[in-house]
Amino acid sequence: MLELILRTAKTDERIRAVFLNGSRANPAAPKDRFQDFDIVYAVTETASFLADPEWISVFGELIMMQEPDRMDHLRGQKVDFGTSYSYLMLFSDGNRLDLRLLQKDNARRAALTESQTVVLLDKDGIIPPLQPATDRDYWVSPPTPAAFNAAANEFFWCSQNVAKGLWRDELPYAKAMMDSVVRVPLDAMMHWHIGHQYGYEISPGKMGKYYKQLTSPDVWRMYEQTYAGSSHSEMWDSLFAAITLFRKLAAEIAPLAGSVYPDQDDCRMTRYLEAVRSDSVSRRQCRDSSTRP
Repeated sequence: MLELILRTAKTDERIRAVFLNGSRANPAAPKDRFQDFDIVYAVTETASFLADPEWISVFGELIMMQEPDRMDHLRGQKVDFGTSYSYLMLFSDGNRLDLRLLQKDNARRAALTESQTVVLLDKDGIIPPLQPATDRDYWVSPPTPAAFNAAANEFFWCSQNVAKGLWRDELPYAKAMMDSVVRVPLDAMMHWHIGHQYGYEISPGKMGKYYKQLTSPDVWRMYEQTYAGSSHSEMWDSLFAAITLFRKLAAEIAPLAGSVYPDQDDCRMTRYLEAVRSDSVSRRQCRDSSTRP
């Protein structure tokens, strides 16, 4: 696939440089068959490519494609097709190519601002010599007092919304609050926990995909328990599992951040959530019993 990408670039005069981004440019990233080819073609112009939708057939038989810039344009967003245009492509041989056409005047800046960049071809010397590619742009930053305090406050404050959703038997709301809101500060603590262990020269991966490899078995088991199915009891268990893990990690991170763990918020909110859970379970039992023949 890489040979095909380069051969296409070498034979097309519109393509002046090629560089690789993403996990394939990072020597530390795990290798497997599902890694995307994140490729940038620095081009003289984009219009002739866009005028010929079939030009991408050179890369193989498509299963499906997404054109995010075109989709944004159709949704009414302002998009400059002349500067940049992207194709996300999945082929029948299993390869995935995320290809970005970038007007060549912008190529130098793009290559210099992404630490995971490997230059594969440069016909005109557009791009200066780069440092060896690493994931340093994605390393965890040490926590500040303000960031730690905000994460702790957000976690405990928003946990009440999960409880409210469960009490009301509003599954979509409770799920969204747990996984899209409460999990954000929990994952911040996971990031800082991992960052501290590795001297803040580590990336936990997109959406924490490397948590399992980078944490102890005990912490990982605790994190697993913060996920739940759709049952009422499982979701309550996952919420309290999240509180237990958050308490453990945040108590460790607080002094490192120059802050103090919010014991009172923890104590009062945990007591409140336990009361809501007890009432919620009682209500469900009464409702279930009233519907029995």
